[in-house]
Amino acid sequence: MGAEVPPVTTPREAAREAAERELSKPMYHENDPSLVDRATRAFFDWLDDLFGAASGATPGGAVGLIAVVLLVALAGAALWWRLGSPSRTTPSAGTLFDDGVRSAADHRKAADAHAAAGRWTEAVQERMRAVVRSLEERTLLDHRPGRTADEAAAEASASLPAHAADLRAAARTFDDVTYGGRTADSDTYARLRTLDLALTHTKPLLTGPTP
Repeated sequence: MGAEVPPVTTPREAAREAAERELSKPMYHENDPSLVDRATRAFFDWLDDLFGAASGATPGGAVGLIAVVLLVALAGAALWWRLGSPSRTTPSAGTLFDDGVRSAADHRKAADAHAAAGRWTEAVQERMRAVVRSLEERTLLDHRPGRTADEAAAEASASLPAHAADLRAAARTFDDVTYGGRTADSDTYARLRTLDLALTHTKPLLTGPTP
């Protein structure tokens, strides 16, 4: 009887490399998920874990978490409505005149034209500019570029104290419609027009030294 032939053995490292080469062939990976599929699945798994942990830590579980999210959304919406878009200039920083110098009569004419067309916001803006320009023309205010509506109202109140409250209200209205995102209406314009006409017939209080 002949001698037994010893079994053929392959070194472990060589066997591993051979197996890797075999498994790397495309035929074994035709049905594998794509990179996008794997990333999407990982993202949703992470999102599911996140909401699971949050609902577990929130009283009421998932229902409580939904209630908290809704409350936060409502608070954000209320803050946005109150303050307006963050990109808007704050009312205190907005100047009254943004173009070349025009007379009070020109601003009144423009205001009436906007009002006739139903453009109440523009009508209010032009009427407030007419008020301030008229006070400048009467030397009750000095001509100062960059003046705000609030500043004009405060300065004019010194010589027109009977209309101080109306001037401050008019300045707030101008800021609201110009920088605060609010819209004007016919009543708003009517009040400002009445103030403009009243101021033209009001004798100013002399605040200078008595001769």
